[in-house]
Amino acid sequence: MCRFFAILIAVFSLGGITTGYGRTATPDWNDVVSAAEGQTVYWHAWGGDENVNRYVAWVADQVRDQYSITLRHVRVGNISETVTLLVAEKAGGRTQDGRIDLLWLNGENFAALKSADLLYGPFTHQLPYFAYVDILNKPTTLVDFTLPTDGLEAPWGMAQIVFFADTAHVKNLPRSLTDLKTWAEKNPGRFTYPAPPDFTGTTFLKQALMDLVADRAPLYKPVTDVDFERLSAPLWAFLDSLHPTLWRSGKIFPANYPALRQLMNDGSVDVAFSFNPAEVTSAISRRLLPSTVRPFVFSGGTIGNSHFVAIPQTASAKEGALVVANFLLSPIAQARKADPHVWGDPTVLDVQKLDADSAALFQDLAHGDTMPSPEDLRRVIAEPHPSWTERLEEEWQRRYQR
Repeated sequence: MCRFFAILIAVFSLGGITTGYGRTATPDWNDVVSAAEGQTVYWHAWGGDENVNRYVAWVADQVRDQYSITLRHVRVGNISETVTLLVAEKAGGRTQDGRIDLLWLNGENFAALKSADLLYGPFTHQLPYFAYVDILNKPTTLVDFTLPTDGLEAPWGMAQIVFFADTAHVKNLPRSLTDLKTWAEKNPGRFTYPAPPDFTGTTFLKQALMDLVADRAPLYKPVTDVDFERLSAPLWAFLDSLHPTLWRSGKIFPANYPALRQLMNDGSVDVAFSFNPAEVTSAISRRLLPSTVRPFVFSGGTIGNSHFVAIPQTASAKEGALVVANFLLSPIAQARKADPHVWGDPTVLDVQKLDADSAALFQDLAHGDTMPSPEDLRRVIAEPHPSWTERLEEEWQRRYQR
Protein backbone atom coordinates (compact mmCIF):
# COMPACT_ATOMS: atom_id res chain seq x y z
CA MET A 1 0.00 0.00 0.00
CA CYS A 2 2.94 2.35 0.58
CA ARG A 3 3.87 2.11 -3.10
CA PHE A 4 0.26 2.73 -4.10
CA PHE A 5 -0.05 5.92 -2.07
CA ALA A 6 3.36 7.09 -3.24
CA ILE A 7 2.06 6.94 -6.82
CA LEU A 8 -1.13 8.69 -5.78
CA ILE A 9 0.79 11.54 -4.15
CA ALA A 10 3.04 11.87 -7.18
CA VAL A 11 0.05 12.14 -9.52
CA PHE A 12 -1.61 14.90 -7.55
CA SER A 13 1.65 16.77 -7.01
CA LEU A 14 1.91 17.60 -10.71
CA GLY A 15 2.10 21.31 -11.17
CA GLY A 16 0.66 23.22 -14.09
CA ILE A 17 -1.95 25.53 -15.48
CA THR A 18 -5.58 24.89 -16.33
CA THR A 19 -6.18 24.29 -20.02
CA GLY A 20 -9.87 23.33 -20.22
CA TYR A 21 -12.00 20.29 -19.21
CA GLY A 22 -10.47 20.58 -15.75
CA ARG A 23 -7.07 19.40 -17.01
CA THR A 24 -3.62 20.73 -16.20
CA ALA A 25 -0.55 21.04 -18.38
CA THR A 26 3.09 21.45 -17.46
CA PRO A 27 5.53 23.49 -19.56
CA ASP A 28 7.14 20.18 -20.57
CA TRP A 29 3.79 18.96 -21.85
CA ASN A 30 3.45 21.99 -24.08
CA ASP A 31 6.80 21.02 -25.61
CA VAL A 32 5.49 17.50 -26.23
CA VAL A 33 2.42 18.88 -28.01
CA SER A 34 4.58 21.13 -30.19
CA ALA A 35 6.90 18.27 -31.14
CA ALA A 36 3.92 16.02 -31.98
CA GLU A 37 2.57 18.39 -34.61
CA GLY A 38 2.81 16.80 -38.05
CA GLN A 39 3.71 13.32 -36.77
CA THR A 40 2.05 10.11 -37.98
CA VAL A 41 1.18 7.67 -35.19
CA TYR A 42 0.71 4.01 -36.08
CA TRP A 43 -1.62 2.51 -33.48
CA HIS A 44 -1.79 -1.28 -33.38
CA ALA A 45 -5.19 -2.10 -31.91
CA TRP A 46 -7.74 -4.88 -32.11
CA GLY A 47 -9.94 -4.36 -35.16
CA GLY A 48 -12.60 -7.00 -34.60
CA ASP A 49 -15.58 -4.77 -33.75
CA GLU A 50 -16.99 -2.04 -35.95
CA ASN A 51 -18.09 0.08 -32.99
CA VAL A 52 -14.51 0.12 -31.74
CA ASN A 53 -13.19 0.85 -35.21
CA ARG A 54 -15.57 3.77 -35.65
CA TYR A 55 -14.54 5.14 -32.28
CA VAL A 56 -10.85 4.96 -33.20
CA ALA A 57 -11.67 6.73 -36.47
CA TRP A 58 -13.36 9.50 -34.44
CA VAL A 59 -10.23 9.78 -32.27
CA ALA A 60 -8.17 10.10 -35.44
CA ASP A 61 -10.36 12.98 -36.61
CA GLN A 62 -10.03 14.72 -33.24
CA VAL A 63 -6.24 14.51 -32.94
CA ARG A 64 -5.88 15.59 -36.56
CA ASP A 65 -8.03 18.68 -36.01
CA GLN A 66 -6.69 19.58 -32.57
CA TYR A 67 -3.02 18.59 -32.81
CA SER A 68 -2.23 18.08 -36.53
CA ILE A 69 -1.43 14.41 -35.82
CA THR A 70 -2.18 11.69 -38.35
CA LEU A 71 -3.40 8.59 -36.52
CA ARG A 72 -3.32 5.32 -38.47
CA HIS A 73 -5.30 2.40 -37.01
CA VAL A 74 -3.41 -0.81 -37.75
CA ARG A 75 -6.13 -3.41 -37.15
CA VAL A 76 -4.90 -6.65 -35.61
CA GLY A 77 -6.76 -9.81 -34.70
CA ASN A 78 -4.67 -10.32 -31.58
CA ILE A 79 -2.13 -7.88 -30.18
CA SER A 80 0.20 -10.82 -29.58
CA GLU A 81 0.99 -10.51 -33.30
CA THR A 82 2.42 -7.06 -32.61
CA VAL A 83 4.30 -8.31 -29.55
CA THR A 84 5.96 -10.93 -31.74
CA LEU A 85 6.91 -8.22 -34.25
CA LEU A 86 8.49 -6.05 -31.54
CA VAL A 87 10.47 -8.99 -30.18
CA ALA A 88 11.69 -9.77 -33.72
CA GLU A 89 12.72 -6.14 -34.25
CA LYS A 90 14.78 -6.21 -31.07
CA ALA A 91 16.41 -9.47 -32.10
CA GLY A 92 17.27 -7.84 -35.42
CA GLY A 93 19.01 -4.95 -33.66
CA ARG A 94 16.40 -2.22 -34.26
CA THR A 95 16.59 0.42 -31.52
CA GLN A 96 14.70 3.30 -33.13
CA ASP A 97 12.53 4.32 -36.10
CA GLY A 98 10.13 1.45 -35.43
CA ARG A 99 6.89 0.88 -37.33
CA ILE A 100 4.71 0.80 -34.19
CA ASP A 101 4.04 3.89 -32.10
CA LEU A 102 1.15 2.88 -29.87
CA LEU A 103 -0.38 -0.44 -28.75
CA TRP A 104 -3.69 -1.39 -27.16
CA LEU A 105 -2.84 -4.18 -24.76
CA ASN A 106 -3.02 -5.71 -21.31
CA GLY A 107 -2.42 -8.97 -19.50
CA GLU A 108 0.12 -11.45 -20.77
CA ASN A 109 1.12 -9.18 -23.67
CA PHE A 110 2.04 -6.37 -21.30
CA ALA A 111 3.93 -8.85 -19.14
CA ALA A 112 5.94 -10.06 -22.14
CA LEU A 113 6.86 -6.55 -23.30
CA LYS A 114 7.69 -5.34 -19.80
CA SER A 115 9.88 -8.36 -19.12
CA ALA A 116 11.75 -7.84 -22.41
CA ASP A 117 12.24 -4.11 -21.67
CA LEU A 118 10.50 -3.17 -24.92
CA LEU A 119 8.29 -0.37 -23.58
CA TYR A 120 8.96 3.35 -23.43
CA GLY A 121 8.53 5.07 -20.10
CA PRO A 122 7.47 5.53 -17.45
CA PHE A 123 5.30 8.12 -19.17
CA THR A 124 1.90 8.34 -17.48
CA HIS A 125 3.10 11.09 -15.13
CA GLN A 126 3.54 13.26 -18.24
CA LEU A 127 -0.11 12.97 -19.27
CA PRO A 128 -2.18 15.87 -17.87
CA TYR A 129 -5.41 13.87 -17.84
CA PHE A 130 -3.88 10.99 -15.87
CA ALA A 131 -4.45 13.08 -12.73
CA TYR A 132 -8.18 12.34 -13.11
CA VAL A 133 -7.92 8.56 -13.33
CA ASP A 134 -9.81 6.88 -10.47
CA ILE A 135 -6.86 4.93 -9.10
CA LEU A 136 -8.46 4.61 -5.65
CA ASN A 137 -11.74 2.96 -6.62
CA LYS A 138 -10.42 1.33 -9.80
CA PRO A 139 -7.08 -0.13 -8.68
CA THR A 140 -6.68 -2.15 -11.88
CA THR A 141 -5.78 1.14 -13.57
CA LEU A 142 -2.36 0.72 -11.89
CA VAL A 143 -2.10 -3.09 -11.87
CA ASP A 144 -2.34 -5.26 -14.98
CA PHE A 145 -3.08 -8.93 -14.24
CA THR A 146 -1.26 -8.58 -10.86
CA LEU A 147 1.72 -6.73 -12.41
CA PRO A 148 2.30 -3.05 -11.47
CA THR A 149 2.12 -0.95 -14.62
CA ASP A 150 4.92 1.31 -13.31
CA GLY A 151 3.82 4.09 -15.64
CA LEU A 152 4.57 1.99 -18.74
CA GLU A 153 0.95 1.92 -19.95
CA ALA A 154 -1.94 4.35 -19.62
CA PRO A 155 -5.43 3.03 -18.79
CA TRP A 156 -8.21 4.05 -21.14
CA GLY A 157 -11.10 1.66 -20.43
CA MET A 158 -12.63 -0.81 -17.99
CA ALA A 159 -13.91 -4.30 -18.70
CA GLN A 160 -15.87 -6.94 -16.82
CA ILE A 161 -17.47 -10.21 -17.83
CA VAL A 162 -21.23 -9.73 -18.07
CA PHE A 163 -23.49 -12.60 -19.06
CA PHE A 164 -26.80 -12.06 -20.85
CA ALA A 165 -29.80 -14.14 -21.77
CA ASP A 166 -32.75 -13.89 -24.12
CA THR A 167 -35.55 -13.61 -21.57
CA ALA A 168 -38.06 -14.72 -24.19
CA HIS A 169 -36.64 -18.20 -23.61
CA VAL A 170 -34.75 -18.00 -20.28
CA LYS A 171 -36.98 -17.15 -17.33
CA ASN A 172 -34.60 -17.85 -14.44
CA LEU A 173 -31.18 -16.35 -15.01
CA PRO A 174 -28.28 -18.60 -13.92
CA ARG A 175 -26.46 -16.71 -11.18
CA SER A 176 -23.45 -19.00 -10.78
CA LEU A 177 -21.25 -21.32 -12.79
CA THR A 178 -23.10 -24.29 -11.33
CA ASP A 179 -26.45 -22.75 -12.27
CA LEU A 180 -25.19 -22.14 -15.81
CA LYS A 181 -24.12 -25.77 -16.20
CA THR A 182 -27.46 -27.01 -14.83
CA TRP A 183 -29.30 -24.73 -17.24
CA ALA A 184 -27.14 -25.93 -20.17
CA GLU A 185 -27.88 -29.55 -19.33
CA LYS A 186 -31.62 -28.83 -19.38
CA ASN A 187 -31.30 -26.76 -22.58
CA PRO A 188 -28.72 -28.56 -24.73
CA GLY A 189 -27.21 -26.65 -27.61
CA ARG A 190 -28.25 -23.23 -26.28
CA PHE A 191 -24.91 -22.04 -24.83
CA THR A 192 -21.32 -21.90 -26.00
CA TYR A 193 -18.17 -19.78 -25.69
CA PRO A 194 -15.47 -18.55 -28.09
CA ALA A 195 -12.47 -20.78 -28.68
CA PRO A 196 -9.31 -19.72 -26.84
CA PRO A 197 -6.94 -17.98 -27.49
CA ASP A 198 -9.70 -15.48 -28.31
CA PHE A 199 -9.57 -13.26 -25.23
CA THR A 200 -13.30 -13.61 -24.49
CA GLY A 201 -13.08 -17.39 -24.56
CA THR A 202 -9.91 -17.41 -22.47
CA THR A 203 -11.60 -15.21 -19.90
CA PHE A 204 -14.42 -17.74 -19.63
CA LEU A 205 -11.79 -20.36 -18.74
CA LYS A 206 -10.35 -18.07 -16.07
CA GLN A 207 -13.82 -17.26 -14.72
CA ALA A 208 -14.62 -20.96 -14.42
CA LEU A 209 -11.24 -21.66 -12.81
CA MET A 210 -11.78 -18.91 -10.24
CA ASP A 211 -15.21 -20.30 -9.37
CA LEU A 212 -14.02 -23.91 -9.09
CA VAL A 213 -10.90 -23.62 -6.93
CA ALA A 214 -11.16 -23.55 -3.15
CA ASP A 215 -8.14 -21.24 -2.72
CA ARG A 216 -7.50 -18.54 -5.34
CA ALA A 217 -4.23 -17.30 -3.81
CA PRO A 218 -1.91 -19.43 -6.01
CA LEU A 219 -3.61 -18.01 -9.12
CA TYR A 220 -2.17 -14.60 -8.33
CA LYS A 221 1.39 -15.92 -8.45
CA PRO A 222 3.46 -17.16 -11.41
CA VAL A 223 2.15 -20.55 -12.47
CA THR A 224 4.12 -23.68 -11.59
CA ASP A 225 3.67 -27.14 -13.06
CA VAL A 226 2.50 -28.52 -9.72
CA ASP A 227 -0.04 -25.75 -9.14
CA PHE A 228 -1.32 -25.89 -12.71
CA GLU A 229 -1.94 -29.63 -12.64
CA ARG A 230 -3.59 -29.49 -9.23
CA LEU A 231 -5.71 -26.36 -9.62
CA SER A 232 -6.76 -26.78 -13.24
CA ALA A 233 -7.96 -30.36 -12.82
CA PRO A 234 -11.48 -29.30 -11.70
CA LEU A 235 -11.69 -26.97 -14.71
CA TRP A 236 -11.03 -29.74 -17.25
CA ALA A 237 -13.47 -32.04 -15.48
CA PHE A 238 -16.08 -29.27 -15.59
CA LEU A 239 -15.51 -28.60 -19.29
CA ASP A 240 -15.51 -32.31 -20.16
CA SER A 241 -18.98 -32.49 -18.64
CA LEU A 242 -20.18 -29.16 -20.04
CA HIS A 243 -19.07 -29.49 -23.67
CA PRO A 244 -21.58 -32.17 -24.76
CA THR A 245 -24.36 -29.77 -23.72
CA LEU A 246 -23.07 -26.87 -25.82
CA TRP A 247 -23.98 -25.62 -29.30
CA ARG A 248 -22.77 -28.18 -31.85
CA SER A 249 -22.13 -30.50 -28.87
CA GLY A 250 -18.93 -28.61 -28.08
CA LYS A 251 -17.23 -29.93 -31.21
CA ILE A 252 -17.19 -26.50 -32.87
CA PHE A 253 -16.74 -23.16 -31.10
CA PRO A 254 -17.33 -19.61 -32.36
CA ALA A 255 -14.10 -17.88 -33.31
CA ASN A 256 -14.63 -14.73 -31.23
CA TYR A 257 -17.19 -12.62 -29.41
CA PRO A 258 -18.81 -11.09 -32.56
CA ALA A 259 -19.42 -14.65 -33.80
CA LEU A 260 -20.97 -15.58 -30.44
CA ARG A 261 -23.21 -12.51 -30.55
CA GLN A 262 -24.32 -13.48 -34.05
CA LEU A 263 -25.34 -16.91 -32.79
CA MET A 264 -27.61 -15.28 -30.23
CA ASN A 265 -29.02 -12.82 -32.75
CA ASP A 266 -29.77 -15.74 -35.09
CA GLY A 267 -31.60 -17.56 -32.31
CA SER A 268 -29.02 -20.36 -32.13
CA VAL A 269 -28.13 -19.78 -28.46
CA ASP A 270 -29.99 -18.20 -25.55
CA VAL A 271 -27.14 -17.34 -23.14
CA ALA A 272 -23.89 -15.58 -24.01
CA PHE A 273 -21.44 -13.13 -22.45
CA SER A 274 -19.21 -10.18 -23.25
CA PHE A 275 -16.31 -8.32 -21.68
CA ASN A 276 -18.19 -5.04 -22.13
CA PRO A 277 -20.77 -4.22 -19.42
CA ALA A 278 -22.74 -2.04 -21.86
CA GLU A 279 -22.77 -4.58 -24.67
CA VAL A 280 -26.48 -5.46 -24.39
CA THR A 281 -27.60 -1.83 -24.64
CA SER A 282 -25.20 -1.18 -27.49
CA ALA A 283 -26.03 -4.34 -29.44
CA ILE A 284 -29.81 -3.95 -29.09
CA SER A 285 -29.57 -0.37 -30.35
CA ARG A 286 -27.71 -1.67 -33.44
CA ARG A 287 -30.13 -4.61 -33.89
CA LEU A 288 -27.33 -7.05 -33.19
CA LEU A 289 -29.22 -8.68 -30.32
CA PRO A 290 -32.94 -9.27 -29.75
CA SER A 291 -34.72 -6.62 -27.70
CA THR A 292 -35.59 -9.27 -25.10
CA VAL A 293 -31.95 -9.85 -24.09
CA ARG A 294 -31.01 -8.77 -20.54
CA PRO A 295 -27.65 -8.78 -18.71
CA PHE A 296 -26.75 -10.52 -15.47
CA VAL A 297 -23.66 -11.14 -13.35
CA PHE A 298 -22.84 -14.14 -11.18
CA SER A 299 -23.71 -13.50 -7.55
CA GLY A 300 -20.11 -14.24 -6.58
CA GLY A 301 -18.75 -11.70 -9.06
CA THR A 302 -17.05 -11.87 -12.44
CA ILE A 303 -13.57 -11.14 -13.73
CA GLY A 304 -12.79 -7.51 -14.50
CA ASN A 305 -9.76 -5.49 -15.52
CA SER A 306 -8.55 -2.31 -17.17
CA HIS A 307 -7.17 -2.09 -20.66
CA PHE A 308 -4.30 0.17 -21.64
CA VAL A 309 -2.22 1.83 -24.31
CA ALA A 310 1.56 1.63 -24.32
CA ILE A 311 4.42 3.01 -26.41
CA PRO A 312 7.27 0.82 -27.69
CA GLN A 313 10.86 1.84 -27.02
CA THR A 314 11.41 1.93 -30.77
CA ALA A 315 8.44 4.19 -31.58
CA SER A 316 9.18 6.78 -34.26
CA ALA A 317 6.50 9.22 -33.05
CA LYS A 318 6.74 9.11 -29.27
CA GLU A 319 5.43 12.65 -28.81
CA GLY A 320 2.45 11.97 -31.04
CA ALA A 321 1.75 8.75 -29.17
CA LEU A 322 1.84 10.63 -25.85
CA VAL A 323 -0.65 13.20 -27.14
CA VAL A 324 -3.00 10.47 -28.40
CA ALA A 325 -2.75 8.60 -25.07
CA ASN A 326 -3.60 11.80 -23.23
CA PHE A 327 -6.54 12.57 -25.53
CA LEU A 328 -7.93 9.06 -24.87
CA LEU A 329 -8.11 10.05 -21.18
CA SER A 330 -9.88 13.35 -21.82
CA PRO A 331 -13.45 13.68 -20.51
CA ILE A 332 -14.86 14.20 -24.00
CA ALA A 333 -13.16 11.04 -25.31
CA GLN A 334 -13.99 8.98 -22.21
CA ALA A 335 -17.65 10.07 -22.20
CA ARG A 336 -18.07 9.30 -25.89
CA LYS A 337 -16.51 5.87 -25.43
CA ALA A 338 -18.77 5.17 -22.41
CA ASP A 339 -21.92 5.92 -24.43
CA PRO A 340 -23.49 2.50 -25.17
CA HIS A 341 -24.68 3.80 -28.54
CA VAL A 342 -21.05 4.53 -29.47
CA TRP A 343 -19.12 1.74 -27.70
CA GLY A 344 -20.18 1.47 -24.04
CA ASP A 345 -16.68 1.01 -22.60
CA PRO A 346 -16.74 2.27 -18.97
CA THR A 347 -14.59 5.26 -18.05
CA VAL A 348 -11.39 5.05 -16.02
CA LEU A 349 -11.92 8.59 -14.72
CA ASP A 350 -13.22 9.71 -11.35
CA VAL A 351 -16.07 11.89 -12.57
CA GLN A 352 -16.25 13.62 -9.18
CA LYS A 353 -12.81 15.10 -9.79
CA LEU A 354 -13.97 16.85 -12.95
CA ASP A 355 -15.39 20.34 -13.28
CA ALA A 356 -19.13 20.73 -13.81
CA ASP A 357 -18.99 20.93 -17.61
CA SER A 358 -16.81 17.84 -17.91
CA ALA A 359 -18.85 15.84 -15.41
CA ALA A 360 -22.05 16.72 -17.30
CA LEU A 361 -20.75 14.75 -20.29
CA PHE A 362 -21.33 11.54 -18.31
CA GLN A 363 -24.77 12.35 -16.89
CA ASP A 364 -26.91 11.44 -19.88
CA LEU A 365 -25.41 8.03 -20.60
CA ALA A 366 -27.93 5.22 -21.00
CA HIS A 367 -29.14 3.26 -17.98
CA GLY A 368 -32.03 0.87 -17.43
CA ASP A 369 -32.70 -2.85 -17.55
CA THR A 370 -30.35 -3.44 -20.48
CA MET A 371 -27.43 -2.32 -18.29
CA PRO A 372 -26.03 -4.27 -15.31
CA SER A 373 -26.79 -2.66 -11.97
CA PRO A 374 -24.04 -0.71 -10.17
CA GLU A 375 -24.14 -3.39 -7.48
CA ASP A 376 -23.41 -6.08 -10.07
CA LEU A 377 -20.45 -4.14 -11.43
CA ARG A 378 -18.96 -3.75 -7.98
CA ARG A 379 -18.58 -7.53 -7.68
CA VAL A 380 -15.26 -7.71 -9.52
CA ILE A 381 -12.82 -10.62 -9.41
CA ALA A 382 -9.23 -9.62 -10.16
CA GLU A 383 -7.42 -11.27 -13.06
CA PRO A 384 -4.95 -14.05 -12.21
CA HIS A 385 -1.23 -13.72 -12.90
CA PRO A 386 -0.64 -13.50 -16.68
CA SER A 387 1.39 -16.72 -16.74
CA TRP A 388 -1.83 -18.65 -16.12
CA THR A 389 -3.36 -17.34 -19.33
CA GLU A 390 -0.86 -18.97 -21.68
CA ARG A 391 -0.93 -22.28 -19.84
CA LEU A 392 -4.74 -22.42 -19.87
CA GLU A 393 -4.87 -21.61 -23.60
CA GLU A 394 -2.25 -24.21 -24.47
CA GLU A 395 -3.95 -26.94 -22.44
CA TRP A 396 -7.41 -26.08 -23.80
CA GLN A 397 -6.14 -26.31 -27.37
CA ARG A 398 -4.37 -29.59 -26.63
CA ARG A 399 -7.53 -31.11 -25.16
CA TYR A 400 -10.30 -29.72 -27.36
CA GLN A 401 -8.97 -28.19 -30.57
CA ARG A 402 -8.73 -31.09 -32.97
